[in-house]
Amino acid sequence: MNKIHKNRGKHKNLENQENPEKNKNHEKPEKQGNRENPEKHENREIIIAITGASGVYYGIRLLEILNATDIKIHLVLTNAAKTVIPIETEVSIEYIESLADFVYDEKDFTAKIASGSYKTCGIVIAPCTMKTLGLIASGISDDLVSRAADVCLKEKRKVILMVRETPINEIHIENMLRASRAGAIILPASPGFYNKPKSIDDLYNFMAGRVLDLMGIENESYERWK
Repeated sequence: MNKIHKNRGKHKNLENQENPEKNKNHEKPEKQGNRENPEKHENREIIIAITGASGVYYGIRLLEILNATDIKIHLVLTNAAKTVIPIETEVSIEYIESLADFVYDEKDFTAKIASGSYKTCGIVIAPCTMKTLGLIASGISDDLVSRAADVCLKEKRKVILMVRETPINEIHIENMLRASRAGAIILPASPGFYNKPKSIDDLYNFMAGRVLDLMGIENESYERWK
């Protein structure tokens, strides 16, 4: 069963707060200079999935930035992600879900994003576990994340996999190659350092900006090479 959030936009970026779990009245995150180009971004809906790989804040920051736009967000949090989030961050599951317009259970195969007839501009899986990568590379729709990715591949929509593992073995490499050949974009969680990041937030913003670039969404989330 999917959840529909009608209060989207009344939230606040929780970085630098000592105890964000207690903050129940979040304000909308400040805009980070995002400007959507209608010619590049015809559909105003995007799927974001956060899986159980380390680096869940990559996905959270992407949600925070997209929340400041008028793009509708479909969110899938896997059970593994819900386990990792309190380990790696101080934000609540409730806060993360409130950043999206639609929230789905990972086993909800009746969700609208499980069908190719429901149009979106694509899916971003950030971070993407090696298990999820393997499912997508093998064409196995074991959960809603892999099903939504499979749908986007067959419909020729953007599929961005922010893989997060180190070191990687030959199986991982082969799966990345297979997924890439099928049409996915492999975007390792490997931020650049040429912009001399001053905080970990700069690294999150860099990767979020690269995702938005690949989705055709203009943004100023990070400092570009000059």
